[in-house]
Amino acid sequence: MKSEAAPGLALLDVPEPEIGINDVLIKVRKAGICGTDLHIEGWDAWAAATVPVPMVIGHEFVGEVVAVGDNVNDFHPGDLVSGEGHVVCGRCRNCMAGRRHLCASTSGVGVDRPGAFAEYIALPMANVWHHRDGVDPEVAAIFDPLGNAVHTALAFKTLGEDVLITGAGPIGLMATAVVRHAGARHVVVSDPNPYRLELARTMGATVAVDPRATALADVRRELGMDEGFDVGLEMSGQGAALRDMLANMAHGGGIAMLGIPSEEIAVDWNQIVFNGLTVKGIYGREMYETWYMMSVMLQSGLDITPVLTHRFHYTEHERAFAAARGERAAKVLIDWS
Repeated sequence: MKSEAAPGLALLDVPEPEIGINDVLIKVRKAGICGTDLHIEGWDAWAAATVPVPMVIGHEFVGEVVAVGDNVNDFHPGDLVSGEGHVVCGRCRNCMAGRRHLCASTSGVGVDRPGAFAEYIALPMANVWHHRDGVDPEVAAIFDPLGNAVHTALAFKTLGEDVLITGAGPIGLMATAVVRHAGARHVVVSDPNPYRLELARTMGATVAVDPRATALADVRRELGMDEGFDVGLEMSGQGAALRDMLANMAHGGGIAMLGIPSEEIAVDWNQIVFNGLTVKGIYGREMYETWYMMSVMLQSGLDITPVLTHRFHYTEHERAFAAARGERAAKVLIDWS
C-alpha cells in the first residue's frame, strides 16, 4: 500500500474489507502490476495530485468469491472472478444510456478506493466479472489490461487491414495478438526495446522495428503498402511515435490512442485534416462488451500468455516492481496465496 506521500510502498496489515448489501468480497489469488501502479509507487506528480494516502493499490487481479451482500444473487462463494477497475456513478447521462465507460464520476480501484494488492478486496456486484470454466487464472488476472488492448485494437475494423502499433509495452503486445486474431493482414510494431520487439514477433507481428534504426516508410515499401496503414494503435505516449504514425497513415485511416503523454504533443494537423484521419481516445474498457469480447476470443484461440514474463510472491513486492520497471519484462504477476 501507499502508506505515506513519498516514493515506495509498504507491506502492512489492514482491516479486512467490509461489504454492503450490493457488494462482493473476493479473496485475491493473483494480481498484475500496471503502469498506473508504477506511477503510484514512484510517487510522480500525477500520483501526488490524485491518490489519497493511505491507500491499498492495485486493480488487475483474479480471485475467488468468499462472501456476498444480501442483494447479490449472481455470485456465490468459490466463483472465479475478476473486477472492472472503474466504479461508475450509475446515474449520469452516459451511465443511464449504457455508456458506463464514459462516466465522468468514475472512481478507480487502487487509486481512489482500496485496491487488489491485498488478500481481500470488496467490490460492487456490478463491477465483478465471472470467468468461464477452464480459463487460465494467470490470464484471468490481467483481464483489465487485456481489456484496454481489446478496446483499442477493435476501435476500428481490422479484418484484412494493415495495422501499425507504436509502443510494445504489455498492452501494445496484447493488442498485437488481438489484431492478428481479428484478421489483420500486416501488423507492424514499433518500439526501441529489442526484448519487447522479440516478444512482439512472438505475439504475431509481421514486422517489429526500432524506429531509430528503420523508417516506417521503408517497412511499408518492403510490405508493398503503397497507401499507408489503415489502422494505427498509439500505445507509447511519445510525440515522435505519434508523428511517425500520422506520416504513414492511409487516407481515411483511423488512429486509436491509448498511450498517455507526459507532456503536450505538437502535430501537423494538416495531415489529419487533408488525409481525412479519425483520431479516437481510448480509456479503459467498454462495460461489459469488451469483457465479453475478451472471453470469446480466448475461447476461440487467442493466446496472450507470452506477455506474462515474471511472477513473484507478494512478500517480494520490491523485486516485482523492479522487474516491472526494467527493460526485460512485460507483464509481472504477484501471487497472493
